[in-house]
Formats: sequence, structure tokens, C-alpha cells
Amino acid sequence: MATPRARAAVPRRLDGAGAAPDPRPALAPWWAVRLLGETLLRLPDCRPYLGVLRVLAGWIVERARERGVPQDFGPWFWTALALPAEDRADLLRRLLVADGTGGDDRFLAAAGEFLVADARTAQPLLCAWFGDDRRLPALPAATVATAAQALLYTHREGHADTLVDALVADGHERADELLSTLAEEDPGAVCRGVARWAVDPRPARRVAAVAYGLRAAPYAASEADRELLRVAAATLLSRTADAALHGGALALLVRDPVSRGRYVEQAAARFAAVQDPQLTAAALGVALATHRGPVLDAYRRRLAAPGSQVGDVLRVLAEETAPAVAAPATAFAGELLRARPGTAGHVAAYAERRLARGGADAEVGALVRAAFRTGPPSVRAALAPLVAAPEEAPGAALRGELLEELLRDETHPDVLEALLVALVVRHDARPGAAPGERDGNAARLRSAVLRVGTVLARSPEGGRRLDRRLAELARSVPGFAAYALAWYDEDPGVWRALVGSGGLRTIEDVAAAGSRTASAGTPDAERVPSAWHS
Repeated sequence: MATPRARAAVPRRLDGAGAAPDPRPALAPWWAVRLLGETLLRLPDCRPYLGVLRVLAGWIVERARERGVPQDFGPWFWTALALPAEDRADLLRRLLVADGTGGDDRFLAAAGEFLVADARTAQPLLCAWFGDDRRLPALPAATVATAAQALLYTHREGHADTLVDALVADGHERADELLSTLAEEDPGAVCRGVARWAVDPRPARRVAAVAYGLRAAPYAASEADRELLRVAAATLLSRTADAALHGGALALLVRDPVSRGRYVEQAAARFAAVQDPQLTAAALGVALATHRGPVLDAYRRRLAAPGSQVGDVLRVLAEETAPAVAAPATAFAGELLRARPGTAGHVAAYAERRLARGGADAEVGALVRAAFRTGPPSVRAALAPLVAAPEEAPGAALRGELLEELLRDETHPDVLEALLVALVVRHDARPGAAPGERDGNAARLRSAVLRVGTVLARSPEGGRRLDRRLAELARSVPGFAAYALAWYDEDPGVWRALVGSGGLRTIEDVAAAGSRTASAGTPDAERVPSAWHS
């Protein structure tokens, strides 16, 4: 007869109280962790087990959300594995989001040590992280991608040249962001990169040489860096195969005072003939102080072509404050306005910038006076807001003179309506000012609106437009309805001739709605709505 198989011995408690708890279920995970960890650490090559390691990394990330990173598989474990740099970088990237979930060790620090140990190898591998936008619990505003940017930036010391090469090879938008930062903060590294890329047989590298050369040029303070850019630009300019890059190369050469005289004529001719996104009005404008004639002539010829960027040119000219350039620049704007009245809005913006920068009152005054005297209504309407600025605006004295001159002679309803709108919209109530000062501003606005409205209401068509426009301003400009209603109540006989019944109803409705929302502590709350103080 067969003997029954012997059962496993059941542990018994020494005190005779029955069977002791079986420790094996609790020991199983412990043995599994040590078996796996010790085995992997002793392998001379862990590549055959990359699949296992990726699964393990995923498990750690999931576990870390609630229980933290297990000490047995902390950063030390992953840096000790026998793996090529590429695989190690990929595993560290996967594990980075486990940081901040418990424990003192950080995978981010391990990634930094990995980068420092062999920057040339690690830099391109960390660039591959730029596409990973997972959030880092330890740094809620950061992602894996931004962590890679920070690591590369922080640990660039002594390896900046290999870093810019890695970034330009990667081509990701985050690589472009970091290169732009380096162009400003470490221009020498970018300038050296530009010199290398300009002679690279790969067309993409030569394109990068122009793009990042233009970004680094404003920050290239040393003569050595500027010489690198000059040589690179001249090299690109000499290559007929790189004709599309010649505009950027000329922009670099014109920016540099050493090479400007030799290349400014060529740059001016190209700007006048070609719409080049790299040889812009601003890029050519750096030569205004030293080569005013060729630059202004190039601007003039370029603006004669259809689709030209009038605003770009006038913005550049408005920045020139030197008298030797400011006067010809304003004369240029006047010529443009006479030849092309449709540019009046751009010319008005030019005049506004001039006054804001100061020191151009005489030239701007002559320009605006000539336009008010001889320009068509569309030009005068475009320039009217210039004289409607509050008393505290730059060039206030000139603006006041021009306003008086305009009001003395102007009768066209388009111009008067544009002036009325600008007066109300640009009025400065300045909530922070003292009440007396606010009252002064309101009194000036009342006087100007009354004068403009009186002239506008002389014709039936002008009266209708005035009534409609006042109603629109009451609806769209916070606080104006309360002001207008207060003016009407103070002197209804005067304002009844300007405001029709429809406009008055709109003003009353808007003012009433504003008074309902005014704070209880606001002086004259029933008249001045709190929205005005927003």
C-alpha cells in the first residue's frame, strides 16, 4: 500500500497556542526585489533585459505616487547598471516623474551627474527629452522637457561648444529656445558655433549660422566674437549657392561698424529690391547714423513698391533721436504722407512715437501743421488723435497748440468726429489722482467736447453724427456717460443743442446702470460709476 506524501511541517508556536503565522507570503516580495536587483547589478551587460528594466521603471513611477520610490531601486541602482549611455538616459527620463514622491534621492540629480560625467555624449541624449511634457511632482511648474533645458543650461560650463552643436542638430523648438537664451547670456559659444556652421557642407547648418548669428550679434561684446560673425557672414555672402542667406549675412555685416562701410550699399540695394525677412528695415536702420543717405534712399525705393512695410520703416525712423537723423527722418515721413495719403495712420503713429521720445517737437509740429493745412480729410482725421492726448502726455504744449489750430479752421465732420472720439477715449481720469486734479481733467475734457460738438452740430448731418457718436461713447467708454450727464444737468440749455433725445436716453440709461454698481463709499457715486476706476 502506497505511503501518503508527507505534508510540509507546519510551524508551531513554542507556547503551545497553535500554529504560528506563515512568514513566506511576507518574505516573497523581499526575495523578489533582491533576486531581481542583485541579478541585474551583477550582469556585465543589461541590454538583453531592457524590456524588464522599462517595465520596472513604469512600476516604480506608479508605486511612487502613493508609497514613494523604493530604496532598492533608487537612483543609485539605475546609475550602477551596465548599460550604454543612450539606454541609461532613456530610463532616467522615464523615472524623472517619480521625483518628489518620497525619499531624499532624486533622479534629476542622477541625470545631472550623468551629464557632468560625459557631456559630449549626454548632451544630445538630453535634447531627446524635449518632446516629453510630463509634469514633475517635485516641481509642479516644470516638465521633463524643461528639466532637460535647465540641466543643459546649468551644466554647460566647459562644454558650451558641444552644447550649441547638439542643440542645433536637435532642431526642437525647446532647443531653439535654449539657443536663444545662450545667444544672449553666452554669446561667445553661439558665435563660435556660427563660425563652424557657416562652413559646414550641410545646408541646414548654414541656415542656422545666419539665424543664430543675427540673434547673438546684439550681445557680442568682444571684438573676437564680432570678428567670428563678420568672417562667417562674409563666407556665406561669397557662396552663390547660398543666395537665400545673403540678406541675413548682409544684416550681420551692416550691424558691425568695422564692415558696415564696405557692405552698406549692397545691403541697401538688396533691401530696396527684395522682400527679405532677414534684411529688415530695422537691420538696415542700424546704419542710419553713419550712412543716412543710402538707408533713406533704400527706404524710399522700397516703400514705392506694393505691399511694402510702411509701419516697419517708420518705427525704425521714430527711434532715431540724433538731430542729424531726426530732422531728415521726419521730412521723409512728410514726403511719404504727401505721396501716399493712405499711410496717414502710420505717419500718425510715427509722430506719436517721436513726441514720446522727446526732442522732436519742431519737426513733428511742422509735419502735422502741413497735413492739417493741405491734407485731405482722411489724413487730417488720422492725425487728429495726436492732438487729443491728455495734458500729461509728452509734448503737451505742442499738442495744445495744434489742437487750437485744428479747432480754429476745421469743419469737416469726419475730422471732427475722429477728434471727438480721441478726446474721450484718451482722456485721463487717473483714479489715483487727487479729486481736484481729476476734476481739472474732467473740466478740460468738457471744454474740448463742447467746442468740437458745437462746430460739428452746425450742419444737420453733423448734428446727427454727434448725437449717435456721443451715445456710442457713453456705451463703450467707462465713466463717460456719468460725466456727460453731469455736464447736461449743469447747463441743459447749452448741451440740449448738441445731444438729441435718443442720445440723451442712452447716456441716462448707461449712467444709471453705472450708479447701481458703484461702491457705497465712492464720492458722487450716483454720477461716476465704479467701472471708470477699473
